[in-house]
Amino acid sequence: MASVELKSITKSFGAVEVIKGLNLSVAEGSFCALLGPSGCGKSTLLRMIAGLEEVTSGKITIGDRDVTHEMPAKRRVAMVFQNYALYPHLTVEQNICFSLSLAGVSKAEQKTKGGQVARLLQLESLMDRRPAQLSGGQRQRVAIGRALVRDPEVFLFDEPLSNLDALLRVQMRLELAKLHNELKTTMIYVTHDQVEAMTLADKIVVLDKGVISQMGSPLDLYNAPANRFVAGFIGSPAMNFVPATLRKTAGGLEAELTGGTKFRLGDRAAPSFDGTRRVEIGVRPEHVQLGHADQALITGRVSVIEQLGNTTYVYADTASGPMIVEADQSVRLSPGDTIGLNIDTDRAHVFDETGMAWPSVRSAT
Repeated sequence: MASVELKSITKSFGAVEVIKGLNLSVAEGSFCALLGPSGCGKSTLLRMIAGLEEVTSGKITIGDRDVTHEMPAKRRVAMVFQNYALYPHLTVEQNICFSLSLAGVSKAEQKTKGGQVARLLQLESLMDRRPAQLSGGQRQRVAIGRALVRDPEVFLFDEPLSNLDALLRVQMRLELAKLHNELKTTMIYVTHDQVEAMTLADKIVVLDKGVISQMGSPLDLYNAPANRFVAGFIGSPAMNFVPATLRKTAGGLEAELTGGTKFRLGDRAAPSFDGTRRVEIGVRPEHVQLGHADQALITGRVSVIEQLGNTTYVYADTASGPMIVEADQSVRLSPGDTIGLNIDTDRAHVFDETGMAWPSVRSAT
């Protein structure tokens, strides 16, 4: 295994710059997720690490080796793609050992290494089958096995679970987590699914239009988003955002929402501004509680109810804007009901006109 270092990386396609002076360090043995919407540059970045895309400028280091201009085969990386790309006429064993066969490895050694990989991925009973005889999850395990048999220093995954159904995705997430715990190999994983990133990675890099919007541990990004983009992208359902006017009072900071609702933002250090300022208040669904309409901070009308068994999501229209509440499964409401909403103001986030969070305002809890 090896660390990966990207220094001042840029990538342009003609006049379009898709990666813009990016710097990133991935520690040896860590699991790093590149997370972002379609078109943010995450797959392009992964392909540059693999050597499948040329770097316009900058430097890529794997371990202590500068691989910026090295051929892919010499980088000691293995890549698992979104589509399985298995050879349909070859058996599972032949697919797994294909790279070893090209390298001239003896049949006996191929069988030994292929067997080791098969045991690790629970493919031993499938070695004589062809891809058409496998399920989607089994095919993806074969694709991982084909990468694993090369004994790479770095694993690269380009949305490997996106073609699987919901149940298989959960199962394969567990398989990948177990694989990383056992191998301790450096892994870089591209996804647009924040649940995959949160559950698999120990470091998430959120990309937006070719730049790093924020990076850190999953809980760091969830609890302390650096900007509105990260706050809205991390978390499901997404964070509630409501426009507000922020003002200083003798008692501290006070936010006034559209519709006239006012509340203090807890005991916080005030940012440097005088008078009032337009901001957005962000609050996650689990930090909004249902209450009686005549006693709550905000009054709303239920628009949609989502009952998921262990929890219920209540979508409400309020004078301040639409809001989502995470409620207990026992809640019994219907569309059109009038409800009260109370915000945990100590957990509210504040974003300025540019979308940046105010660390001096955001609660540290």
